[in-house]
Amino acid sequence: MDVEVLSAPGGAKGELWRALLARVGLEADSAVEETALLWDGGTLAAAASRQGGLLKCIAVAPERQGEGLLSAVLTPLRQGAFRAGIRHLFLYTKPENEALFIPLLFYSIARTSRVLLMEDRREGIRRFLEALPVQPAQLGDRVGAAVMNCDPFTLGHRHLIASAAAECRQVYVFVLSEDRGRFPAKDRIELVRRGTADLPNVHVLPTGPYLISQATFPTYFLKDRDRAGEVQCQIDIEIFLRYFVPRFAITCRYVGTEPLSPMTDQYNAALLAALPGRGVEVRLIPRLRRGDRPVSASAVRAALERKDLTTIQELVPHSTFEYLRGQI
Repeated sequence: MDVEVLSAPGGAKGELWRALLARVGLEADSAVEETALLWDGGTLAAAASRQGGLLKCIAVAPERQGEGLLSAVLTPLRQGAFRAGIRHLFLYTKPENEALFIPLLFYSIARTSRVLLMEDRREGIRRFLEALPVQPAQLGDRVGAAVMNCDPFTLGHRHLIASAAAECRQVYVFVLSEDRGRFPAKDRIELVRRGTADLPNVHVLPTGPYLISQATFPTYFLKDRDRAGEVQCQIDIEIFLRYFVPRFAITCRYVGTEPLSPMTDQYNAALLAALPGRGVEVRLIPRLRRGDRPVSASAVRAALERKDLTTIQELVPHSTFEYLRGQI
């Protein structure tokens, strides 16, 4: 048997790849960087793909399962990730497949009835959180949390954080760590720290790869694509409740009303449905408005494209404004 590593396969090989995935209930995802194909003669016996640090589209022909073929297709992808400087890998699988990946040194993070998220670091998420500072809190203290992208940090973000700070003994603001937006993660988290420096009970921390990250649920995994967002929310909420809440003694999650993004609105609804029953209050803070429009990071980005400093100044704290002015 031979292993061939390609980008997203095309032509006749692509047809065989898609057919193999379909046999195990998956759909091909074109957004992959490399794909390992295991050939036995002219027959495709197994396949797996990688997009950044996420392993996906993992399939073994039903008649070849139990032969240990997973390692053959995952090993070259791990090597490719290492060459690309990626040292931390994640994968999604069905919960009943967990035993197949444990011998390959993947460890469970969170699961729902339909999906299981695994990583290649034993206790990786716990070690990440143990490295973050925790502020003293006593039994009965109200401890708030907010999870934000802040691309960039606006007066709307500041309004939500200040509202939480007025109600809580401590507030943890978790800023997304991935560089997927307009501004780098290191700049975004620094802008939040500068913009909340006058709030002594606010503590700004990174999410790492664990909350609302690229290790989010890939839609190729579900036949019912309309439910992919729902399952993604479930995994993310499970991670927050299982790991972040006990580590920081969080009692309340703060979110803003969302008139602009249906996806974020769906996520807020999922939080409201899941958290109170597990001991965490959800506080929905009305969105800050300027005139008849809500303050939003997208409006700031649009103004930046127009080089409209007047509008930007109306929507962001002074520290963010100074940073953005340097971008023009």
